[in-house]
Order: sequence, then structure tokens, then C-alpha cells
Amino acid sequence: MSLSASDIARIASLARLQLASDESERMLSQINGFFDLVERMRSVDTAGVEPLAHPVAAVEDITLRLRDDVASEPDNREANQKSAPAVEAGLFLVPRVIE
Repeated sequence: MSLSASDIARIASLARLQLASDESERMLSQINGFFDLVERMRSVDTAGVEPLAHPVAAVEDITLRLRDDVASEPDNREANQKSAPAVEAGLFLVPRVIE
């Protein structure tokens, strides 16, 4: 897929941008370069390749430094809801906006 100068002009118009001719040509080159890269990536056969959790895992064995999933804040629900105009069963009640 590649764009033409008229495509760039239309995109600029829709985005309410005023591009000078040199800016338009630069955008055309950059966007078409991006599309070329995407096409090259699509052409690579990835059948049987396991997804990586981290890109460095392809070259070295790494251990992700993730913290334990534990609650670090106390439960202050009641204190936080004291200033709410309406609360029911621990939930904030708000006015209906869609009929």
C-alpha cells in the first residue's frame, strides 16, 4: 500500500492542517516508508515462533523484575465515600444520563 500526494492533501484537510508542499512531500515519504516497513514485516514467516514476553528474551535469559501482587493501600472505601452525595452497597450512585 502506498499513498499519493492527493491522499496526503486529503488527510491534511480532514485533520485541518495546512501543509506546505515540502512538508507534504516529507509526510508522503515518511508515511510510505512506514507502510513499506509494515509490508516487509508481514512478509516474514512467523509460523511456529513463540511470542516473547520481552524482546531481550530472544538474545539472553532474563527474569522480569515484577513486584508481588499484594495490596499496598488500606481499604478506605467508607472514608472516601463520605463526601459522595449518594452511595449504595459501596457504590457511588450517579444521576441517569441516558434514558
